[in-house]
Amino acid sequence: MQSVPVLLPYPFPGPFDYEQPDGMDLSPGDLVLVPLNKSQTVGVVWALPQPAGDHALKPVTERLDLPPMTEPLRKLVDWVASYYMARPGSVLAMALRIDLRAAPAERIAYRATPNFTGKLTPQRQKLLSHLAAHPQTAAALARAAGVGTGVIKSLAAIGAITPISAPLFTHPNPEHPGPTLSAAQASAASALRTLVTAREFSVTLLQGVTGSGKTETYFEAIAECLRQNRQALILLPEIALSSQWLSRFARRFGVEPAVWHSDLTPARRRDTWHAVAGGEAPVLVGARSALFLPFPDLGLIVVDEEHETSFKQEEGVNYHARDAAVVRARFEAAPIVLVSATPSLETVTNVEWGRYGHLDLPDRHAGASLPQIAPIDLREFPPERGLFLSQPIIDAVHATLARGEQAMLFLNRRGYAPLTLCRHCGHRMQCKNCTAWLVEHRGRKSLICHHCGHTVPRPQKCPACDAEDSLAAIGPGVERIAEEAAALFPESRRLIMASDMISSAREAARAVAAIEAREIDLIIGTQMVAKGWHFRRAHPPTPPSGFRPSRSRGSPRPSPAPDLQPRPSSNACPDRRRFRRLHGLRSANPPSRPLAPLWPPGRDHHQQRAGARSRPGRQPPSPRRTPSPQHRRPGPRARAPIVTTRPPPPAPIIKSHPRHLSTKPTARLASPSPDPPRRARRHRHRSGVVPLGSVFFEKKQQKTS
Repeated sequence: MQSVPVLLPYPFPGPFDYEQPDGMDLSPGDLVLVPLNKSQTVGVVWALPQPAGDHALKPVTERLDLPPMTEPLRKLVDWVASYYMARPGSVLAMALRIDLRAAPAERIAYRATPNFTGKLTPQRQKLLSHLAAHPQTAAALARAAGVGTGVIKSLAAIGAITPISAPLFTHPNPEHPGPTLSAAQASAASALRTLVTAREFSVTLLQGVTGSGKTETYFEAIAECLRQNRQALILLPEIALSSQWLSRFARRFGVEPAVWHSDLTPARRRDTWHAVAGGEAPVLVGARSALFLPFPDLGLIVVDEEHETSFKQEEGVNYHARDAAVVRARFEAAPIVLVSATPSLETVTNVEWGRYGHLDLPDRHAGASLPQIAPIDLREFPPERGLFLSQPIIDAVHATLARGEQAMLFLNRRGYAPLTLCRHCGHRMQCKNCTAWLVEHRGRKSLICHHCGHTVPRPQKCPACDAEDSLAAIGPGVERIAEEAAALFPESRRLIMASDMISSAREAARAVAAIEAREIDLIIGTQMVAKGWHFRRAHPPTPPSGFRPSRSRGSPRPSPAPDLQPRPSSNACPDRRRFRRLHGLRSANPPSRPLAPLWPPGRDHHQQRAGARSRPGRQPPSPRRTPSPQHRRPGPRARAPIVTTRPPPPAPIIKSHPRHLSTKPTARLASPSPDPPRRARRHRHRSGVVPLGSVFFEKKQQKTS
C-alpha cells in the first residue's frame, strides 16, 4: 500500500498522508479530492508516493481532471512559507482561491456559414458583414452591428451563422504596429528582448523619468515573449491602474490581456484561472495575488512601479510580491524586469552590487520637458485662518483654470481631518484597539481608524467631559481640501480620487475617462493620483514667476524674488488696529510693500509672535469660532490672539495651539528661551507645498502636545 502527502489549503504546518488507491497513479502537483473530517477538500499532491507502513489511512477520493501544479509554483509556496515564517497551507490557499470542482463556462462565438443562399433582410446582411473578418460572441456582435440578440438567434436558426467554441482570451499580436521608439527606448528594448530570448533567470531594473516611455519599452519584451509562445505576467500595485494600462496594451497588441484582481466576479476568476492553467492566457496583468497563478510556461515577469508599498501584503500571509516575484522568476528560469522612476533602496543596492542589471531612460519621450518644481515657504505665505491652501497655490490654480487646463492637488491623507480634538478638555479621539487617532470622514459622518478599520459615529459631545459641540477637526484631509477648493473655485468641476471613494477598477476607469474627456477641471486626491497615470491633457498649474529650486540642507536661504516678497498680513500682526495704524490703512487688506519686523531678529518665529502678543496691560479679546467655508466672508481675517496668563519673557507663557488648528485657545506651556527645547522643536508646526509634475504636492503635519 502506497501513501501520498497531500497539502491542503488550510493553516496546517505540513501535508497530510492519504492512501493511494489501486489503479490511481498520482504524481507531485496533481490536484486531488480528499476527505477532511466530514467534508471533501481539494488538495495538491506534494511529493512522491511512499510505503504506507502499518498506519490506517483514508484513501484519496478522486483525481481532478485539471492541469497539475507546476514544480516552480510548488517551490514558491515552500519558499514563501519558509522565508516569511507562514504555514504552507495558508500560502497554498492563495494559489487555490477558486472553486476548482466547478467547470469553467463555455464561451460560444459565431461565424458566417459559407455559401449561404437564403434570403436576408438588411439588418441580417449588416450583421453578417461584421462576421466576415473573424468570429465574434453574441454580445460583441450585437454591439458592433447595433442589433438585438433576437436577430442573432434567428440567423442561427436558419443556418446563416454557425456557433463555435471560442477561447476566453484572444492571442495578442506581437507584430501589431506600435508607437515609434526613441533611440534610448530602442536600445533598452533590444536589451530586454535579448534577455527574453536567452530563457535564463535575470533581474533588470528599467529606470526612467516620468514620461520617458518605460511602459512602451517593456511592451517590446512582452512581444518577444509572445513570439516564443510563452506567457508573460505583469504586476501592478493598484487594481485602479489596470484600466488605463489595458487601453495602452490594446493599442500596442490589438486586444486586451487577461486581468486578475479582487474586483472580479467568482465566475470570471474561475474562467481566468482555467485559462492561465491551460495556457490560453498568453499575457496576464494583475495585482500581487496574480503571482500565485498556475502558469505552465512563464517566460517573463514585469513588476511595474516596483517601489510601491502596495506590493506588501500585511494581512493573512505577510509577504512582499516584488521579492517573491524575483524568486519565482528564478524557479521558472525566466527574466524579470523591475520598472520604476524612483526605485526602492533594496533594488538600488542590488544594482550597485552587480546582482541586478540596469537600463536607464534619462529623457522624456518626444522631447517633452520636465515640469518646473518650486517650494513654497508657508512662513512667508501663510494661508488664511482655518484654511490650508496658500495664496501662491490659489493664484496658480486660478491661472491654470483660466487657460482652460486641468490642475491636480495632492495630499496623501484620506478623510476630512486626521485628528478630532475637544476644545474644552483637549481629549483626542483615539481607536480603542490600537490607540491611533481616529480620522474623520465627514461624508460618512464617522470616525475611522486607518490601521485596524475600527469605525464609530462622530459624537455630538466629548466622551471625556460631555461638552456639547466641542469637537474640532484638526488638520487637513482630501475632503477638507475639496471643501476649501469648492469655496475658492466654485465654477470648476472637481473630482476626489482616494481609495475609499474609488475602490474598483470600473470606478477608476470612469474617473479616468472623465478626466481625459475634459469633464474634470480640478483633481484632488491621495497617492492614487500619483501612481502611473498618463493624462495627456492635464497640465501642472504654472507657479508664479520668480520661483527657485529648493535649496539643500544647510545652505543659506536665498532672498525671494521681487514679485514674491512676503507681503504683510493682518494675520501676522499681533494687533489688527496697530496693523492699520502703522501702514495707514482703513481696511485689513495687506499692502504691497514689505512689512518691517515687529520683533528683534534672532528669536524663534513662534516665540517672536508669542512675545509680541504678550505685552502687559492688554486684555486679549475673547476667541471666536471659525465659520464654515460656505459662511466665511472673502478677504483676510485677523487670527485669534494667543491667550497669555503670565508676564512676558523671561517668565514662561501659556500659549495656545496653532491658530489655524483650533477655534478656541487651549493652554500649552511654551519655552521663552531663544533656542526652544528639543521637545518643543519636535512638535513645531512644519508644512510645505511643492508642485511636482502635473500634481501639486501639499504636505502638512500638525502635532499638539
